[in-house]
Amino acid sequence: MTTRTVDPTQELAAFLRTRRERLDPRDFGLPSRRQSRRTPGLRREEVAERAGVSVDYIVRLEQARGLRPSADVVEALARALRLAPDERAYLFDLTRHRPRDADRPATVAAPPLARLVTDLSPLPAMLMNHRYDILAWNGEMARLLLDFDTLPPAQRNSMWLCLMHPEIREFYVDRERVVREGIAHLRAAWAAHPEDRALTELIAEFTTRDEDFARLWAERDVRVNGRGHKAMRHPDVGVIAVHFEVLMPLQDMDQRLMICRAADEESQSALDRLRAR
Repeated sequence: MTTRTVDPTQELAAFLRTRRERLDPRDFGLPSRRQSRRTPGLRREEVAERAGVSVDYIVRLEQARGLRPSADVVEALARALRLAPDERAYLFDLTRHRPRDADRPATVAAPPLARLVTDLSPLPAMLMNHRYDILAWNGEMARLLLDFDTLPPAQRNSMWLCLMHPEIREFYVDRERVVREGIAHLRAAWAAHPEDRALTELIAEFTTRDEDFARLWAERDVRVNGRGHKAMRHPDVGVIAVHFEVLMPLQDMDQRLMICRAADEESQSALDRLRAR
């Protein structure tokens, strides 16, 4: 058995053919008599009509004749072929386009992930989307930062808290580094999600209201932090240093799971005291 580098054009052609042939004409209200159909599935003209493209275009795609469909055409083909979510993502990958739903931020926690956040106790953990909206958290994270239930939903955003909340503004020992890294992440998210108007409005608010944010945003640093270190001045137990890890679930790729653990024995002792409270 040999492994070959994927030829996107050939694979796209084969993928479109197999998915077209798997469709049952009866599901579309079409006749399925054998004498009227030489091959299984839908005819090319039937897919073309549903996708809003020409039959010749479908023929050329299925014959791997060098076409690269636009994102709009890919979306239309995915609908016409009734692709499952994973198949749809595969089609977008083959055509080198970003799936449209990648620009739709998660606004609520996926239930399995929300349960996982709770199950991670005693480690502080929370769930966020790409713009740092906080979707779920456990008791340890609430004790470490603040009780998110006391905040209106619009303020449950870790970057908003760092910049605007009077207590959290002074919470981090190395505040400029934390803000700088957060801004570098937001800039990457902003470029990856150009249709996310809420993110654009959030960045505009930060730029207008916070001089540090405006200054650092103008530097155009780009970075996505999957892990790191933060030290915090907790009003009840003193300085706590933590290592954090950010994980992205395959099934819910706009949700990011942040898990913290103590960076040293003193910080672990402080976290234990917080948990006991």
